[in-house]
Amino acid sequence: MITAVDTSVLLDVFGADPEFGPRSADALRGCLAEGSLIACEAVWAETGASFGASADAEAALSGLRIGFSALDASISLAVGEAWRAYRQAGGTRERVVADFLIGAHALARADRLLTRDRGFYRSYFVELPILDPADAPEGQPQPLTVEGREHGAGADVEGDSTDG
Repeated sequence: MITAVDTSVLLDVFGADPEFGPRSADALRGCLAEGSLIACEAVWAETGASFGASADAEAALSGLRIGFSALDASISLAVGEAWRAYRQAGGTRERVVADFLIGAHALARADRLLTRDRGFYRSYFVELPILDPADAPEGQPQPLTVEGREHGAGADVEGDSTDG
């Protein structure tokens, strides 16, 4: 099972979000137990922006075993068309091209998408199975530990500069 990961889940974990971090960490752990995790260039860029240095972001993403998975040109161009249609139909700028890239990437390269932004993806990518960590029952939070560091459940990531 290949699971594409959305930025929201990663920021929950790397930012040690007290509300969503534990469930997102549990969801990542569960998805890893079932197969592999991947993320497209938009997710790597958005996640990387929350770190003090690119090397820290790369180490954190790699440490969670999230593979970099790029889109090809034809899918990227189709995303541009979809976003243009969305805007022409009155869609707000609240949604940016990156959201469409993440959905198209998951549809083309994965079996499902792990995201807390289920409403958008269920509306615009109806064929894409969505896994929302918020739907899981909250149990005893367990930190997600990879390569000697804890992520989520109140843990910090070195170099994390997320301020909200």
